[in-house]
Amino acid sequence: MESNRRSLLMAAPLLLSALAARDKTVKADEPGKIGRPGDVADLPLSPSPPASGPDPAETFVLPYDHMAFEAWGNLPAGSGEMAPLYGDLNQPGPYLVMMKWHPGWFSAPHTYATDRIQVVVSGTWFVNSGNDFQPQDAVPVGPGGYVKRTARTPHYDGVPANRPDPAVIAIFGLGPVDIQLVDPAQPSWHQV
Repeated sequence: MESNRRSLLMAAPLLLSALAARDKTVKADEPGKIGRPGDVADLPLSPSPPASGPDPAETFVLPYDHMAFEAWGNLPAGSGEMAPLYGDLNQPGPYLVMMKWHPGWFSAPHTYATDRIQVVVSGTWFVNSGNDFQPQDAVPVGPGGYVKRTARTPHYDGVPANRPDPAVIAIFGLGPVDIQLVDPAQPSWHQV
């Protein structure tokens, strides 16, 4: 089982990079595209697989516009949402989720029990490390950017209020995540 986990972790950056790759010169008025250039909406919408297409038991396809983003845990309304795609981050084993961060929200400094591998799919995500919450010092990571969070190291992230669009991040790791706030007396997310 351990070699399977290592294989998954080694392959994850390639898989997530492929998920995030796209033509960054898209125009909103191109056929099959919607939204503004550089937005998730610019991704070509995957058509429904034809009746003669792949066997869904062998090749599962989930177009972005069919992903079910829902509030995660007790997050404040309008702050962030998650679409679970594979596995369960609270159970042993690999998981893959898409996280949507809305402008004006950052997580509080926290840690995870296992490493997390992340690729920004759209928008700009801002990340920082450390015990002290200093969102003004967070580093921007744009579409296709890769972020690795090392287990049990404090960090926080989000999207400043002055950004026009949410950031969507593909997140891969091994569960259970076991999130721990650096300061449990503080809220888990901050409006900035």
